[in-house]
Amino acid sequence: MATSTIQWRPGWTIDTPGKDDLVLALSGSGIFKPDNGWLQPLEKLPGNAGDAGFVSLGSADGHRVFVTELPGSQVAEQDVVPLRDALMMISDAPAAMLSTGFQVWQWFRDHQYCGRCGGRTGFHARERARWCSRCNIPWYPRLAPCVIVVIRRQDRYLLAKSSRVRRHFYSLIAGFVEPGESLEAAVAREVKEETGLDVTNIQYQASEPWPFPHQLMAGFFADYAGGELVLQEDEIADAGWFSPRSRPPVPPETTISGRLIRDMEKMITSGGAGT
Repeated sequence: MATSTIQWRPGWTIDTPGKDDLVLALSGSGIFKPDNGWLQPLEKLPGNAGDAGFVSLGSADGHRVFVTELPGSQVAEQDVVPLRDALMMISDAPAAMLSTGFQVWQWFRDHQYCGRCGGRTGFHARERARWCSRCNIPWYPRLAPCVIVVIRRQDRYLLAKSSRVRRHFYSLIAGFVEPGESLEAAVAREVKEETGLDVTNIQYQASEPWPFPHQLMAGFFADYAGGELVLQEDEIADAGWFSPRSRPPVPPETTISGRLIRDMEKMITSGGAGT
């Protein structure tokens, strides 16, 4: 993900912000970002900031950091940066903090009531969890494991364009891990379902949190093992085999897909092993 000059450290407290603390303010699917930065003192935020509550995120540059959501009617459109744009287009965005903020806020909003008894939950005293005192169970932030893979075929690799994403980028095959499935099995299944191809030599490379809404992406390399491209049309609009010197636009290196693609290109260019 992108780097940033903000020195953010994750942390947890059940307190609410004071005058020396900073707030990451969300607005719908974006971040409130006026000219003076991503984080604001509470007193500088517009309208009824904090009416939706606050959740602790950690600390930045010696100040505690909290996240909240602003009423959409009180935020000017030009002051809101979509989260996806921040992560993919702004190289110095504090990506880890923004990702954590969105995932933690969604958890706070979605677990204010117990999923078992329906009773009101409160903050756990020691952990980042919502606590049901009636059932004596915690509700932790949800994480959904996903896989994403570069498939190599000799000196080319597979790129695909999603049917649901408007950006012009071509990217990689990806999908959610199903219950009872290993990461490697998920790679093979997703590739087969979405492209009709078989793969082998599935090797883990890297991971990254991806807050759309709460994924943990595990990145892999794999080798082509057979089959012809048969696209799952509701998932993939187009796909093909490309070389490092001749390919369509791909995601930036601030994303795991962008880094995996460029790492594969380096391997192919250097003559690294592949089938």
